[in-house]
Amino acid sequence: MAHAPGLSAAIVDDHPAVRAGVAQWLTTGTPPIRVSASGDDVRVAWTGEGATADVVILDLHLGGPAPALNDLRRLTEAGRRVVVYSMRPADDVALQCLELGALSYLTKAEGAAHLLEAAAAAASGRAFTPPSLAGALAGDRSTGRPSLSARETEVLIEWFQSESKDFVGRRLGISPRTVNTHLEHIRIKYAMSGREAPTKAALLARAIQDGLVRVDDL
Repeated sequence: MAHAPGLSAAIVDDHPAVRAGVAQWLTTGTPPIRVSASGDDVRVAWTGEGATADVVILDLHLGGPAPALNDLRRLTEAGRRVVVYSMRPADDVALQCLELGALSYLTKAEGAAHLLEAAAAAASGRAFTPPSLAGALAGDRSTGRPSLSARETEVLIEWFQSESKDFVGRRLGISPRTVNTHLEHIRIKYAMSGREAPTKAALLARAIQDGLVRVDDL
């Protein structure tokens, strides 16, 4: 089967059988997603072809009981598109992963169809809500103010002060694609909190309402 250009994944999981199964699902799915890197350490997502993969499929528990939230944070702050694929259906961890910038959170019980859909959506910078994540969001009792990372806030303020994402990228030393990914993460966080902000003006209004930016910053 021919691979669709532009869709590639790095798989990070400490179980070889899981990596093999995920790779099979991705490469034979519709659309097919090429596996450019695979391994039991998150370094595979930072080196070689893994560094340019469109989506990272990340197991949260790599060789230990503590979730790899710091690894997730580093990936998303660098503008990487991440789908968390975990054995543990914990609502609090799922919500934390979304706050850190993951585009989806799936449990390993959810199967090939949901993983493929989540990966394809993430490769295009979109979120995907599988059944387990829908339950977590339904039970979320947060105030509706999303938690943005320091990098996301920095990108947001620069974007409000600029006329283009290219200019933001030059100011911050990152690519326009990374700028766009950060902004997409921010919009997803607002949408998941029930307060969509599809335009720049709407996002500015939300950010001022929530105290994320001040009029003096603009």
